[in-house]
Amino acid sequence: MNILILGATGFIGSVAAARLAADGHAVTGLGRNPARANLKQPDINWRRADLSRMTKPEDWEKLLNDQHVVVNCAGALQDGLSDDLAATQADAMLALYAAAKRSRPLIIQISARTAGAAGDLPFLATKRRADEALAASSLPHLILRPALVLGRNAHGGSSLIRALAAFPLALPLTHAQSPVETLSVDDVAEAVSQAVAGDLHGDIVLAADEVLTLADLVRLHRQWLGLPPARVFSLAPWLARPVTWLADGAGLLGWRSPLRSTAMTVMSEGVKSAKAESGPAATSAAATLSANPSGVQDLWFARLYLLKPLVIAGLSAFWLLSGLIPLLAVQKASAHFLPFMPAAAAMALTLVTCLIDVALGAAVLVRPLAERALLGMLAVSLAYLTGGTLLEPALWLDPLGPLVKVLPSILLTLTALATLDER
Repeated sequence: MNILILGATGFIGSVAAARLAADGHAVTGLGRNPARANLKQPDINWRRADLSRMTKPEDWEKLLNDQHVVVNCAGALQDGLSDDLAATQADAMLALYAAAKRSRPLIIQISARTAGAAGDLPFLATKRRADEALAASSLPHLILRPALVLGRNAHGGSSLIRALAAFPLALPLTHAQSPVETLSVDDVAEAVSQAVAGDLHGDIVLAADEVLTLADLVRLHRQWLGLPPARVFSLAPWLARPVTWLADGAGLLGWRSPLRSTAMTVMSEGVKSAKAESGPAATSAAATLSANPSGVQDLWFARLYLLKPLVIAGLSAFWLLSGLIPLLAVQKASAHFLPFMPAAAAMALTLVTCLIDVALGAAVLVRPLAERALLGMLAVSLAYLTGGTLLEPALWLDPLGPLVKVLPSILLTLTALATLDER
């Protein structure tokens, strides 16, 4: 069959695409970076698409030509610079359903539990709107509602659990006793494969039979990482609010933190639903992890995950202060250039370099600009080192180390570049 997968570069979508390709289907994957996706999964036909801009039926007509199945693995947690929930999870899906009425492909929707106290949040409300429209349509369909998905890789909530499990000395958790159901990402791919074969339809909850607490799940991941047991400290939810506010602010700048308010609200009531007895079997958390033994790269990821935002924030502060502090005494700062140029030129060069520093420090906080800002930091740092060495080599011996301090900032910038990718 010809199968179109939305969100094919994501955590679930990439596994579903690989499974369907292995089943012998012709798979077309949609993604924002098809060139890179093709390097990872060359057996899939990749097409560039941004669902937030595909909100009219005519946006889908060419893509749906000759497609027998559409699998929607796309989604977002919260509105921000990188995501538009209403457009991506609702408007684009309604446009897809309208366009699909002519060819009537099977539509498989990877959704979530949309009931409960968190059901009115935009994340779940837009999911529910799309689910209800699909159920009310005459299109052949399957709605899958997986619990917390675990796998060899990690994304979002599963990444955060690994990071918390690697916390040194103790495990600080809010909502530590919240119930959590899990399953393997391979279980989701299996359900999609069965649906394509015609064995599943309707509205199905996917979850293993066991229910763990969040604390138990984090302990299980800590054991999987090969770390010694650690005591869990249950933190009052109000203690986490400052972190949530910062995460929401980062979300507005395009960073997809799993510590945003939507995720915290969902976790406050747990990830649990009334699973139908007829639902497909799913793999327990312990079995999922034991089937995918951890390596040192998993430990590195877990330890670096929560350090990454601190690295970005630290670099931003360093460059902002480097540009703002000289402006408080701009004449004194420009004195370094006086032996080599007139006073007016020295003043102008000082102002320009300060503005460059401030611009880079601000730009690195904006996710779509972060990579270019980090590359700019490297280029400017090397320019400063080269210029300082040629014009005033004595700065290397300065007790305050203005040139020496550039070296660790370069290493921190390289670390930020190395960990910048989200998937």
